[in-house]
This record gives sequence, C-alpha cells and structure tokens, in this order.
Amino acid sequence: MALVPFPGQASSADRLPDDDPDDDTPDDEVESGAKMSFLEHLDELRRRLTSAVLSLVVGVGIAFFFIDRIFDFIMRPLQAVLPHGGKLIYTEPTEAFVLYLQIAAIAGLMIASPWVLFQFWLFIAPGLYVHEKRFAIPFVLLSTALFIAGAAFSHFVFFPMAWQFFASFSTDYMDFMPRIEPVFDMYVKMLLMFGLVFQMPAIVFFLARMGLITAKFLLKNTKYAILIIFIIAAVLTPTGDPWTQTAMALPMFGLYGLSILIAWIFAKRKPAPEPVID
Repeated sequence: MALVPFPGQASSADRLPDDDPDDDTPDDEVESGAKMSFLEHLDELRRRLTSAVLSLVVGVGIAFFFIDRIFDFIMRPLQAVLPHGGKLIYTEPTEAFVLYLQIAAIAGLMIASPWVLFQFWLFIAPGLYVHEKRFAIPFVLLSTALFIAGAAFSHFVFFPMAWQFFASFSTDYMDFMPRIEPVFDMYVKMLLMFGLVFQMPAIVFFLARMGLITAKFLLKNTKYAILIIFIIAAVLTPTGDPWTQTAMALPMFGLYGLSILIAWIFAKRKPAPEPVID
C-alpha cells in the first residue's frame, strides 16, 4: 500500500539528493553554488572578459613604461653574437615602431597573466566540485611556473645557441646583418614553443588526477618516450644540427622524469574496499 505524505512533507521522488538519509555521496562530490541561467552565464563571462582585458591594458601600459629595459633585455644577447660593431637593421619605416608595440604586448600579457588566469578561475569555479577546486590552483601555478621556466630556457640557453649557429655562416663574402622583424618573430616562436613543451608535467598532473595515467605506465613506456622526444626535437629545432637538437631534447628528458614523479605523487588513489561484516 502506497504511503501518502503528510502536508508539507516531501515525497521520495521530490526529495533532493542532499536530503536523502540513505545517500552516502560525500559532500565534496556535490556541486558548489547555485545553478545559473544561460543569460547569467553570459553576463558572468562578459564581466570576466572585461576585467581580463583591462588588466591586459594595464600590463601593456606598465611594459611601455619599462620598454627600453625590456628591449635591451631581449636584444642584447642577439647583438652580442654579431661581428664587432654590428647591429640589427630595419628596412621599413614602421618596422622598429611595430617591434616596440609587439614587445610591449607580449610583456604586458606576461604581467597581466596572473590576473587573467584568476578571472578564468572565477568563471569556471562555480561549476567545479570541491575536490576539483582543491587541485585547480596548483595546476594553474604549476603551468605558469613551467611556462616561465621554458621561456627562460629559450632566452638564456637555446636561442643564443641557435643564433650562434646562424651567425657562423658569415664569411669574407657575406656579412651577417639580420633584420629586426624576422629575428624577433623567430625569438617569439621559440619562446612559445619552449613554454608549451615545458607544460608536460602540468599535463601529466591533470591526467594523473583524472586517473588516466600512472607513473608505472610512464616508466614502462620510457623507451618510446625517448624516441618521441628526439622526433619532436628534430621537427621543432630550426637549425637541424645534432647539437642543437640534443640541447632541446635534454630538458625534455628531465621534464619526463619530473612527470613520472608527479604522476606517482598525485595519482588518483582507489578507495580501500569496505570490510565485509558477516
């Protein structure tokens, strides 16, 4: 016989999951925050994008204030490779001015990136579970630190080696007088390339937390990883010589080892089986 609920008492069909006394779902598996409508999502996205763009404008303004120092920081290693008294040249009237704008935009993005990432975090946070929020901030911090490390490696180690290789073809018949625009384009491409390559531990961190990869799997497939790393180094290296390819592959080996350690530390643990009571 069906039981009729008293007035004001919720039936089992109408009861929310959190009100079910037999529901053993942990609290951290429940979404935080109320559901938002489509228009509310659009309004929230507009506010976050506006804040991110304003922070980028502020970052570009700060970069313009220190543009001479930033320009000197980027160009000094390039000029040091040129013959004594040599300089980078530009042949178009707006070429140098556009270069200053590009440097200010990239430096401004680097300055504003923490706030931009924070705005992205605020937009997606209401839809995450509590246990997912716990690892979101470490993931963002790890990705930022690794990108900066990759950019630093490109600026201080790899790009000077590649630049030295290109300058070595200067002879009595040819003078190495590179234009600013293609040089800076190559510099930015290498900077972004190494910034992305250095994201390997962050990607492994995410996959390990999702339970899609383990340290044992990475160790077992190390020989294939070495082959793939050398292929990537051969494809991405602009010079094509074995020394530069090795210089690019060595940090990737270190990143792979770090990824194994991260997968071992942050692997998704399976819950222990509950004891059976007779």
